[in-house]
Amino acid sequence: MGSLRSAPARSKSIVITGASSGLGRAAAIHLSKIGYRVFAGVRSEGSAGELAALPPSLGELIPVSLDVTDGTSIARAADFIDHECTNTGLWAVINNAGVCISAPLECIPIDLVRTQLETNVVGALALLQHLLPLLRASGGRVVNVSSGIGNVAPAYLGAYAAAQFAKEALSDALRRELRPLGVSVSIIQPGAIHTPLWGKIRESADQIMSAAPADLSVTYRAKFAAFLEMNEARGQASKTTPTDFADTVAVALAAKRPKVRYRVGLDSWGTVFARRMVPDRIMDAVIAAGLDALTAKNSQQVPAHTALSRAGDHAR
Repeated sequence: MGSLRSAPARSKSIVITGASSGLGRAAAIHLSKIGYRVFAGVRSEGSAGELAALPPSLGELIPVSLDVTDGTSIARAADFIDHECTNTGLWAVINNAGVCISAPLECIPIDLVRTQLETNVVGALALLQHLLPLLRASGGRVVNVSSGIGNVAPAYLGAYAAAQFAKEALSDALRRELRPLGVSVSIIQPGAIHTPLWGKIRESADQIMSAAPADLSVTYRAKFAAFLEMNEARGQASKTTPTDFADTVAVALAAKRPKVRYRVGLDSWGTVFARRMVPDRIMDAVIAAGLDALTAKNSQQVPAHTALSRAGDHAR
């Protein structure tokens, strides 16, 4: 892709959050290979050690302890980055950190909803508030990672969709506020890409439904179990890879005139079409019919009372 044709100067420093695994790790490694000086935000010492142990690259890969839900951690990481970029400046911040909580909204503990929003939305803004002075000084850019779920909110992904819709709105407002100041803001919307996140979705879903009152769990169990089966099958069948995502991030960083939105994968484009062309009532009917069909199929293959336990066993 374009990123490979226009490798950046090594002096360009960038920050990427959520680099412990999955898409963030793939992007951090790729960007360092093509010449960027990458400050890779990770939550654990183990993840930092794994990144530090990678072979040298054209650029530089610097693990940084960063928990985007912890104000102290954000401030400490920002101070370190500010100090390290004294001579080089900071070119970009890539807000990639995120979690995906999947369950019926009635069943999700409110603390988990707060975690969803803190990780995907509030933490992104909190980090930017510390680092925007550096980006203004360099005329740099912000890249916020959302998803196709930022276009259409499916059943059982309500908390995650709320976070992604909020990140879209945050990005739009930031773009309009920062444009006069010389800082560009782009959004990357990846579709389904099979990463460790999918196992975490299964694990948390099983925990949420196990903790829900029995009568509430029974109310949602069959359709939700069918949804989980379908959702993982969609991820496993996807032809889009973490490399595709990493290449798109590189394009967004190197473009002379970066796009407002970059979409990765055909299904990400599909949600755009659905949002623009399909009326809400028809979309509701299509989703309901799909869930009914999946539930009927799932009930023939897996007893309803064991479906969620099986889902947990499968555990981006």
